[in-house]
Amino acid sequence: MPSTPNSPFPVTHRTTLHKGAKFDYEEVTWTGDGGVAVTRQFVRHGGAVVIVPVLERAGPQGTTREVVLIRSRRMSIPADLWELPAGTREHEEDPRECAARELEEETGFSASTIEPLGTFHTSPGMTNELMHAFVATGLTSVGQRLEADEGITAHPMPVADVWRLVDRGEIMDAKTLAALLLAQRRGFI
Repeated sequence: MPSTPNSPFPVTHRTTLHKGAKFDYEEVTWTGDGGVAVTRQFVRHGGAVVIVPVLERAGPQGTTREVVLIRSRRMSIPADLWELPAGTREHEEDPRECAARELEEETGFSASTIEPLGTFHTSPGMTNELMHAFVATGLTSVGQRLEADEGITAHPMPVADVWRLVDRGEIMDAKTLAALLLAQRRGFI
């Protein structure tokens, strides 16, 4: 398979070593500096989304903001992690539509507004995965729709408590940390 246009890597060979349900494992050879052939393996990924769900609650002292975190069972660790809702895009699925779908499935909330926060590569040393970050507001409870392999519980919590989890090192998921920082920088939390 040839290189993509304007690629800094003149690819001479590409092989799919394993075709998976959500991503593929590939081996790629290209001509490196000095004309030396370089071969590496990486995960080819169709992209994903992460959502910062902001729940506004009216109280006696005014409106407060909460972030809906999830507690997710991750077999690769293996452990339950504090995360923001996220998911892999279906084939060529619009990132915003994916964010709306994943938000409802994992948290049980629907959003009246889903706004982009930015994009970032999750781990460019091992995958081409591009993560699209969104903030979701105007939340309404609609009930979770988990997949059979998902062990997820939703936990709305005050923004200050979320930052305490970060400070104590209890949020260790990189996409969650990045999306929280993007949402803070934009004034959503």
